[in-house]
Amino acid sequence: MSGKDLPYNRPTSPQSSLSQPIADSLSTDGGIVGLTGRAKTEEVKQEKDDVINIFSVASGHLYERFLRIMMLSVLKNTNTPVKFWFLKNYLSPTFKEFIPYMAKQYGFQYELVQYKWPRWLHQQTEKQRIIWGYKILFLDVLFPLAVNKIIFVDADQIVRTDLKELRDFDLDGAPYGYTPFCDSRREMDGYRFWKSGYWASHLAGRKYHIRC
Repeated sequence: MSGKDLPYNRPTSPQSSLSQPIADSLSTDGGIVGLTGRAKTEEVKQEKDDVINIFSVASGHLYERFLRIMMLSVLKNTNTPVKFWFLKNYLSPTFKEFIPYMAKQYGFQYELVQYKWPRWLHQQTEKQRIIWGYKILFLDVLFPLAVNKIIFVDADQIVRTDLKELRDFDLDGAPYGYTPFCDSRREMDGYRFWKSGYWASHLAGRKYHIRC
């Protein structure tokens, strides 16, 4: 991986090697981040409500690079502790090797989650549709019950404000919150299929929200 992608000081001590036993990596002094990105309990103890949980999905080296840029933009704009959750299914070995060093350098937590597409659910053959499914269908089994609220951020997004405000936004009991499409540019009305026909009738005046 090119050193120009992300500035960081890669640890060189033997104790920092990814090839060392798991027990050693979890017991090393100096706040070294373990395989799940959790710092040692006695050194970092945050209340669950004081953490911004971010979920994202990346597939391929290009989007993994976008993902790292997105992560830095999140961290740059908040003073609240952040924990990133990544879908392990499509991450490259390079990214999984790199993320512990990045977590230590920038002081965030992370965890890799995965879930096998269930047999009873209609099987998908297109990779993109499978990824879309993971964004919404399996949220109740991907994350621990202690995670009260999680924010999905696309890997290719740049965050320019504190996501704490979004985390604290009152959803009035709704399980999901989606971003409505903008409609200020009238010259784009021809592309807004939900403005007429079936979708206009189905929505009955409600806003059309992006889902993937």
